[in-house]
Amino acid sequence: MPRREPGTPARPGSHSDAGGIMLRLAAAGLFTLMSLFVRLASFEAPVGQIVFYRSAFALLPIVAYLLWRRQFPHGLRTSRPGGHLKRSLYGCTAMFFSFISLAYLPLALASALAFLAPLLLVPAAMVALEERPGVVVVGAALAGFLGVAMMLAPAFEGPSLDSGTLIGVAAGLAMAVTTASAKVQIKMLTTTEPPGTIAFYFAVVCALAGLATLPLGWASPTGAALAYLIGAGIAGGLAHIAMTEALARAPASTLAPFEYTSMIWALLFDAAIFGMLPSPLGLAGALVIVAAAAVVAFADGIFPGRRAPTLTLPAECRSGPGHPPGPGRRPGAG
Repeated sequence: MPRREPGTPARPGSHSDAGGIMLRLAAAGLFTLMSLFVRLASFEAPVGQIVFYRSAFALLPIVAYLLWRRQFPHGLRTSRPGGHLKRSLYGCTAMFFSFISLAYLPLALASALAFLAPLLLVPAAMVALEERPGVVVVGAALAGFLGVAMMLAPAFEGPSLDSGTLIGVAAGLAMAVTTASAKVQIKMLTTTEPPGTIAFYFAVVCALAGLATLPLGWASPTGAALAYLIGAGIAGGLAHIAMTEALARAPASTLAPFEYTSMIWALLFDAAIFGMLPSPLGLAGALVIVAAAAVVAFADGIFPGRRAPTLTLPAECRSGPGHPPGPGRRPGAG
């Protein structure tokens, strides 16, 4: 399967696109599998412990990949330790919020909230950069926020308030905000730093942050829970590798639509593993968020002249909460 170096533009329509698409689909499935393992582990282990296992065991496939690419250990040299620390702190905070959301919400709802990050960049661009996105983009952002309200509505049904749904959605919203901040840092780092380097330091910092919660009390997981904890890390690391290799074979614009297949995986896992689906109104809200995110991401292509904000990140940076980025552009590339 032909492979290009990260940062080198792929030719649209090249025969390697099919291989890149398959790898991007695999990455979407692996990221959702990671979320499944996190949710299953959350029944026994606290969030800090899950963050530690997710990050520490992700290092195994990441380091193996760097060795295969002959980028370890020399590829870990960096002149921007402060940038890595800032990106990792934002990303680690997003990971904590994401895992709290997964502990309280079905996979499909928690996954949908991850797509709020690009929608939050629309008002940020309008306020911070005085941009004027097109009516379609603004409408899509408002529709996404309406989707959140639809997801919250079932919590207010019945005689008592469903506090679990409120906590899960609140954590998901906080995750979207911190994810947007983390991805801005990723976009800045990828101008000079290889994706493996960014992923390695992110995993190290998050593992240390998770380890710092040990005094607060960790569980002694059973065999199954321990397998879920380790599986979350392995799946997350493999997802990063699949994402990186996909972007080495096909243009990011070709791969971007397949990011949204993660919702299909989440719905399948909810039905097959937990025997449940979100309420009709909650599911409709989740689909509205995903559709709105897709409109914002592809506004220029779908509606020429309906400009999305410049803060909207390239597809290689849109890989979900706590997920490592794809390859960035080297200075002067493309």
